[in-house]
Amino acid sequence: MENQRNVILAIGLMALVLFGWPYALEILYPTPPAVEGSAQAGGKSSSAAAPSVSGTVPDTGTAPKVIRDRKAVIAGSARIPIDAPRVAGSINLTGARLDDIVLKDYREKLDKNSDRVHLFSPAGTEDQYFAQFGWIGDGVVVPTSQTVWTATGTKLTQQTPVTLTWTNPAGQRFEISFSIDANYLISVTQRFVNSGTTPAIVRPLGLINRTSANADPSTWTVRNGPLGVFDDVADFDVHYDDLDENPKKLVEYNGNIDWLGFTDHYWLSALIPAPGASAKAAGNFRALGGKLYQSELLFDTTVVAPGRQIETKSMLFAGAKETELLDDYVDAKNIKLLDRAVDWGWFIWFEKPIFKLLNWLFEQVGNFGVAIILLTIIIRGLMFPIAQKQFASMAAMRAVQPKMKALQERYKDDKQKLQSEMMELYKKEKVNPLAGCLPMFLQIPVFFALYKVLLLAIEMRHQPFVLWIKDLSAPDPLTPVNLFGLLPFDPPSMIAIGVLPIILGVTMWLQFKLNPAPMDPVQQQVFSIMPWVLMFVMAPFAAGLQLYWAMSNVLTIAQQKWLYSRHPQLKELAAKEAAEKAAKADGKGKA
Repeated sequence: MENQRNVILAIGLMALVLFGWPYALEILYPTPPAVEGSAQAGGKSSSAAAPSVSGTVPDTGTAPKVIRDRKAVIAGSARIPIDAPRVAGSINLTGARLDDIVLKDYREKLDKNSDRVHLFSPAGTEDQYFAQFGWIGDGVVVPTSQTVWTATGTKLTQQTPVTLTWTNPAGQRFEISFSIDANYLISVTQRFVNSGTTPAIVRPLGLINRTSANADPSTWTVRNGPLGVFDDVADFDVHYDDLDENPKKLVEYNGNIDWLGFTDHYWLSALIPAPGASAKAAGNFRALGGKLYQSELLFDTTVVAPGRQIETKSMLFAGAKETELLDDYVDAKNIKLLDRAVDWGWFIWFEKPIFKLLNWLFEQVGNFGVAIILLTIIIRGLMFPIAQKQFASMAAMRAVQPKMKALQERYKDDKQKLQSEMMELYKKEKVNPLAGCLPMFLQIPVFFALYKVLLLAIEMRHQPFVLWIKDLSAPDPLTPVNLFGLLPFDPPSMIAIGVLPIILGVTMWLQFKLNPAPMDPVQQQVFSIMPWVLMFVMAPFAAGLQLYWAMSNVLTIAQQKWLYSRHPQLKELAAKEAAEKAAKADGKGKA
């Protein structure tokens, strides 16, 4: 049946869009290879235009041979505590490093007694990840990673900033002031006071150093790793492997640096020049070897006369990629495209409104699963007029089935004439064989947008629904394969079919059963196995996405029941066809 072919085509296109689109983009818009040579203004280069590591940034060290315990390292060094509304940790006075950042609102695991997320950890630990601010000097002794600073203030809080100072043998003073807001943004002021007798050449800088050993991998839907916005364009093209394979181990940016750093699935660290600052900045991503990498923000070199001083302002974001918070920073702090740290992709124009609606519903009801159900009801409600037209079109198509069969018999040897007569029949009867596919096509962007939202949004991380579903961002954990947890083993993901995927498969099977059976035996077989195939396909996906699809199926079944009552000819034709089919089967059996 033509209408059923269209449904199969629509489902195939949905799968193609969901799973094939990123691969198509790679073919149509391949990532350009790094270009050897001098960096152009506003562009990117893999050439080491800047001096070597030792001459460019403070020596942050190489990968240690012995991994030290995080708690022992923190306890064994002089520190200034950090106690902000959403951040805890400490500043290491050796090297003036922010190497202990703990996110108060997030835990490593679902267990409420598990450790809170440690975003930054000291050098030499298993999860080495820290930020450092300093200077490059020419003819002046500058602080190094081993310099011990003196603190003014005893604790960094939202109300009490902290200033670190160090004076070199020539009497030239270096200062780094830190302040923190109510969330994850740390403001940094670097000040150099030339109290000496000769001019000093200095270049302020900030860096983020991390190991990739604990980094989230990039996938075809989520980009993780080195990331920044340069000249108002987000650059997703640099990967850890690119830096390792580059002969210079360096990718350099000149022009307008908006921000740069490292992103994981839910977390972000970013160096940000103060918006509107007069000082120009350059940026680098660098491989240090041993799975260590750096992002570097380098300001202009300045000659400071005796008795004068220079001051440079920047910011450090170290925290969770909360969508609305990032949007607020874009607006309130003028941090351009900070929201692109969440890899929404090409469909951001549709995904963010879906997220905002879903998050608003969550704020109203307090349960993300209920919010997903309400979102599904809203979407199905908006599409209900289209569903009515779909069923009307279905009814009309079923009504002309006898005439279509007659044409197929009459012109079975003349395909061109058959097509022409079919078009005339559609025109005369005022039916559109494609009308039944429209709701399916409209579901594609909604489904993909919700898929990305549930995959990316930290707001749904560790959010429970009911009973056994404790985390809607993870697959349904309850599966009959291990007798719903009674057997002490975790089945492979490919066969770990949870309760929600089973419900999804059953509701899709019921949905297909309510539709008039296709005449083509091949189509009948496709429709008979498709629900169970999709049940396995959807099993590894987030439980929130499974909940959406299952609920959408339930609402579709309810719509079909109601619309069948409005279009009884569909039921009559279906019953008639079923009777004819049964009669043919009986005839063959007797024969």
